[in-house]
Amino acid sequence: MAISAFAALWFLPFVLPICLYVAFTDLREMRITNQAVLVLAAVFVVVGIFVMPLPDYGMRLVQMGVVLLIGIVLNGAGAIGAGDAKFAAAAAPFIAIADLRVLLAIFAANLLAAFVTHRLAKYTPLRKIAPDWKSWNMGWKFPMGLSLGGTLAIYLILGTIYGS
Repeated sequence: MAISAFAALWFLPFVLPICLYVAFTDLREMRITNQAVLVLAAVFVVVGIFVMPLPDYGMRLVQMGVVLLIGIVLNGAGAIGAGDAKFAAAAAPFIAIADLRVLLAIFAANLLAAFVTHRLAKYTPLRKIAPDWKSWNMGWKFPMGLSLGGTLAIYLILGTIYGS
């Protein structure tokens, strides 16, 4: 993996709780809070300056802006939710561009696993654990924060183990 194991190790303890929070709130409320997105971006801005070379740090900030613009367009077209677009933008600088194929593979597997798990829980007695979650009653809509947060967490965990 192109991400530095050192950077991934420093990012992980700050990012993991945010990813878990995003997954939980999206399941419960079908929304990713602005506070979570801002804290995620702030973690990169504050920690990243200390753990990354300055040119890489600057390019990662550019990645955030590009992903935000793409997310705004996709949200305007109705393809993704606004919270999903904002979270993807805040998560973008944590990803080494050379790891994009790895990230997409993680995301695809995670999305499939999260969707199947959510649907199984929705139609089984497991639903009684959290009967008031909004995501149970949204028809075909799916809480993407579960997959987006999981993907970033898995990527950073793998980065700490297999990073350069």
